[in-house]
Amino acid sequence: MNIYSFAKTVVFSALKPIYRFEVIGTENFPKDGGILLCSNHINALDPPVVGILAPRPVHFMAKAELFNVPLLKGILPGVNAFPVKRGLSDRDALRTAIKLLKEGEVVGLFPEGTRSKDGKLGKGFSGAGFFALRGEANVVPCAIIGPYKPFKKLKVVYGEPIDIKPYRERKASADEVTEVIMENIAQLLKEHQTK
Repeated sequence: MNIYSFAKTVVFSALKPIYRFEVIGTENFPKDGGILLCSNHINALDPPVVGILAPRPVHFMAKAELFNVPLLKGILPGVNAFPVKRGLSDRDALRTAIKLLKEGEVVGLFPEGTRSKDGKLGKGFSGAGFFALRGEANVVPCAIIGPYKPFKKLKVVYGEPIDIKPYRERKASADEVTEVIMENIAQLLKEHQTK
């Protein structure tokens, strides 16, 4: 068993007794090919929750500083995390993400860039659109619907892949594509929040 599978099992075993997970739309998750998985961001636990519930292994960007922490620097690469320098245009991180997508991997992204303080969906950064246009991958919108409260239901909903091809063909801007991605996440939230 590799580090990723082991970590996934450990984290799932730790969180399952606390949260009542409900996963919807796994049939929308392509079985192969690159996927840019774009989700809303409501809690620090979002990356591990998305990671353990996704049907395929997910690569996430993690703050570069975390790779300097003795305990974490050996674990993070094993759980498919790669470093990003925050507040800068980190070309290495951009190249890594695009390379992973082109190699048929799943890259997880929170387009809002930071956790929502009120649980409402914020504005997405253009990075999501940039990766969608350059990565030649399917874009799967994802909605995490809390609350993160013990013994309460926690939903993770995958929407149908967004066809980015028409946007690539007409050379749409990264901002426009990010907006489309955010609209899809908003639609999932609207459809599943009250159910």
